[in-house]
Amino acid sequence: MVVPGPQEPEEKTYHPSDGLFTDAHVPDFDAYLALYKKSTEEPEEFWADVAQEFYWKKPPSGQMLQYNFDVNKGNIYIKFMEGAKTNICYNVLDRNVHERNLGEKVISILFILSICFSSESLCERIVDAQCNILVTADGVYRGDKLINLKKIASEAVERCKESMASCVQKCVVVKHHAFRTNTDTPWDESCDIWWDDLMDGVSDECEPEWMDSEDPLFILYTSGSTGKPKGVLHTVTGYMLYTSLTFKYVFDYHHDDVYWCTADIGWITGHSYITYGPLANGATSVLFEGVPVYPHVGRLWEIIEKYGVSKFYTAPTAIRLLMKYGREPLQRYDLSSLRVLGTVGEPINPEAWLWYYDVVGQQRCPVIDTFWQTETGGHVLTPLPAATPLKPGSATCPFFGVQPAILNEHGEELEGEAEGYLVFRKPWPGIMRGVYGNQERFESTYFRKFPGFYVTGDGCRRDQDGYYWITGRIDDMLNVSGHLLSTAEVEAALTEHPSVAEAAVVSRPHAVKGECLYCFVTLKDHKEFNRTLMEELKRKVREKIGPIATPDFIQNAPGLPKTRSGKIMRRVLRQIAHNEKDLGDLSTLADPKVVDVLFSQRCEAAA
Repeated sequence: MVVPGPQEPEEKTYHPSDGLFTDAHVPDFDAYLALYKKSTEEPEEFWADVAQEFYWKKPPSGQMLQYNFDVNKGNIYIKFMEGAKTNICYNVLDRNVHERNLGEKVISILFILSICFSSESLCERIVDAQCNILVTADGVYRGDKLINLKKIASEAVERCKESMASCVQKCVVVKHHAFRTNTDTPWDESCDIWWDDLMDGVSDECEPEWMDSEDPLFILYTSGSTGKPKGVLHTVTGYMLYTSLTFKYVFDYHHDDVYWCTADIGWITGHSYITYGPLANGATSVLFEGVPVYPHVGRLWEIIEKYGVSKFYTAPTAIRLLMKYGREPLQRYDLSSLRVLGTVGEPINPEAWLWYYDVVGQQRCPVIDTFWQTETGGHVLTPLPAATPLKPGSATCPFFGVQPAILNEHGEELEGEAEGYLVFRKPWPGIMRGVYGNQERFESTYFRKFPGFYVTGDGCRRDQDGYYWITGRIDDMLNVSGHLLSTAEVEAALTEHPSVAEAAVVSRPHAVKGECLYCFVTLKDHKEFNRTLMEELKRKVREKIGPIATPDFIQNAPGLPKTRSGKIMRRVLRQIAHNEKDLGDLSTLADPKVVDVLFSQRCEAAA
């Protein structure tokens, strides 16, 4: 790695405020480099030291880490601390709660239903994972809107039955907003049971189930480029150690801190940095239900003042939304408790970074721009608050044990300043162990393009100082408000409408969401394109995938730009969506006139 030197870099560099991190876990860049060197050159010793912080019913009997990243050498696999036995609930909850005398009964729930799922998307996941028990709440608020989660869950279970793939035996429902949802909550006495009834009379003592190190911990679904969601599998020990360590160092967490992550708990950020990472460190956390601007635009700042939040973690989408309201809402509240500002979900643009730093952090708090994925389990490229000089928009440097590389299209590794495919040479404890039930998809998605490397699907630039800058997805994926969506999945939903013959989906920049969906639809003969049809198409996508996938733009496309072999030239569609007139080489198009027609009918305003 190139170490930032005393020379003035091309981009302005920001340093932590003097005295803000006198007790930092990693006090400066030299300390970071020393720890990073140990983590990559002596990984067994490094991770053994981390493991000492946890309880082991049985210590490991094999090597600390075993793996194969090369499809030419056999099946891809990762094993960490093989032979060890432990229990993650005991480690992250029982020990901390009992040591701090916070309660008698400790219960861990693993299945989390995100409000972003439609009943059809939930059904797909239930069938793929072969779930026997579904745990949900009756409802949850999103702003002033009450989402009936039990209704979504019941519809999903019915869909499973209709498809002859029924596997849910019981649906356990937590009374969260029962007084509001009872009148519209479907109930099946043979299947449904209230959580309170289930827990009535249960003993306060529950012996932990001791698990093998590589036993499954959870399956979290993320969109795939083929349209079918992938069940990303994480296992007990590696995920536990990695989320604990990243939380401690990336947020420089100490026991007098109050931490708040605003993410949806049903996504990977909620798993790693609302649930497991904070609990493993005994963190005091704020849990939030709602949206950033309800019931008023100062809601987030009000909560920070009320609870004395010191470490704050949110998404660029939320930051850009709040920027629209200016400084005035912040000036009503005391934000002096803040020490670290984190960002997650997508690369943050420099303008939003600077507003976050200048206005929210009052030029005191470092902005920790974290890059990672559902598949990585935790942060892989990230600054450390007291150690890393910051550049707006850069994810900066690799976390401990993570070894990034940049490859060109031919799989050749690029040195120094370079731009290409972001890959990783070796695994770290928190990396996914597979796509649940589909080894072939695991290998073809992440390892076949460049044997010997884990392929992220993201483009990346490395600058003169060795800092990494994420340039966006290289595959057919969209990043909307920090959530990955598959173009194939959205296209499949659109073409289910009886009026649509063909559809293609690309991204278009969005001031708040980062990217939004721009859809081209070709109608069947004698079908009319109008506002009613657009609303029906938006509703169809919401029902099939969820609200997060609702298109912002839907354009009538009498034809799509295709090569002579029939392949859609998505590059051209993206340029049309972005209103870029310099289209480059169109010699392979079967009908170049299609492009002029699409430009003439281009959407200027959202659908």
